[in-house]
Amino acid sequence: MNTNIVKKTKALRKQFIIWLFEHSQRIYTSLFKNHESWNLTKKDLLKLPKPTFGRHLGEFLDTNNFELIPKVERHDCYHVLCNYSTKVEDEIALQCLCFGNGKRSPYLYGAIILGVAILPDYYTYYYKSYKTGKSANAFHHFDYRQLLNVSIQEFRSVIFPKSALINLNLTVA
Repeated sequence: MNTNIVKKTKALRKQFIIWLFEHSQRIYTSLFKNHESWNLTKKDLLKLPKPTFGRHLGEFLDTNNFELIPKVERHDCYHVLCNYSTKVEDEIALQCLCFGNGKRSPYLYGAIILGVAILPDYYTYYYKSYKTGKSANAFHHFDYRQLLNVSIQEFRSVIFPKSALINLNLTVA
């Protein structure tokens, strides 16, 4: 098959997943998220000291030109903790990592099932992410609002074994 067609098809599949994420997120949040939002902005987080988890979260938001999404702030925390970008394949891989770590939610199931079905090209990456989550200490249940002032390096070293820190391209102390 023509490599140009393969690339275009992959790009269309990624666009479709982005569309699904954008439209399903609001519906899922309104139906399943009943807790209070953090009421914090990117600017608030950027005022925290450099080595803190919260500062890194603010920098992640700033780099991606995002603000925290009310009631699903934890998701961006996962990105920062695990060093996953916001590319479509990384979003799906992050869900696989969280599944390996014990997180269960309807949204997670949908993201993994549809992600793997629509973008099977990354199956090896998804499986590696799942195994990384499985090898890590549980982190999916934390109240991340309470961890914003914690050292990100210490936090990561408590969560991930040294081999996972290396695989995730995280600083190893």
